[in-house]
Amino acid sequence: MSQSNPPSQVCLVTGASRGIGNAIALELARRGYTVIGTGTSTAGAERVTSQLKAAGAQGRGAVLDITDPEQSESVITEVAGEFGPISVLINNAGVTEDNLLMRMKPSQWEKTLTTNLASVFVVTKLCLKGMTKARYGRIINLSSVVGATGNAGQTNYAASKAGLIGFTKSLALEIASRGITVNAVAPGFIDTDMTSELAEGQRGRLLEAIPLARLGQPEDIAKAVAFLVSDDASYITGQVLHVNGGMYMSS
Repeated sequence: MSQSNPPSQVCLVTGASRGIGNAIALELARRGYTVIGTGTSTAGAERVTSQLKAAGAQGRGAVLDITDPEQSESVITEVAGEFGPISVLINNAGVTEDNLLMRMKPSQWEKTLTTNLASVFVVTKLCLKGMTKARYGRIINLSSVVGATGNAGQTNYAASKAGLIGFTKSLALEIASRGITVNAVAPGFIDTDMTSELAEGQRGRLLEAIPLARLGQPEDIAKAVAFLVSDDASYITGQVLHVNGGMYMSS
């Protein structure tokens, strides 16, 4: 895998203060990108800044509520003024509001779809101007295995992640002529704060459904994202890369 990415490339990673987003931000920083990693709190953004400094990388953390279009525009404009136009966008930030549909509140549906899907429209559109002008860009959307398989109790989450796949393929068709690739990475069950809260029985049943018999690590996803961002993947667009230990095998 090539790691000779131009250090001038500016990468925005949303939801970078923990879990998968944090691993992606640090992996891209290690490969020479200038990384801006967002978090919803000042503490989260400061943690990203400290991590990047400790790694000797360029970039910083930034406070961003991706459901706020005005704040998104302000942050992206600020980043472009400080570091240059964003050439790599990783739409990672997301939430879960799990419930059976019969019990699901409208607020749970709306929050999940707004955060996981509508915000991607806003942030991506804001970054596209610089990419189209440069005739270069990489956009990676973090979907999920449940966007392909479905999952009881997650109609809102699965809908948002399936929607990201449709968004990815359609946008890839629209902007391929501009030298911009758009792909999705669909993680399976990854060892993060969310899965660490599972009861032992639930965790055991989950592992039984994974042929590799282990949860993935955030770094597994980060390396898949880094590949799609790299020049090695310059002829790949409109694709969904499933990283799930074999629990779902797409055709």
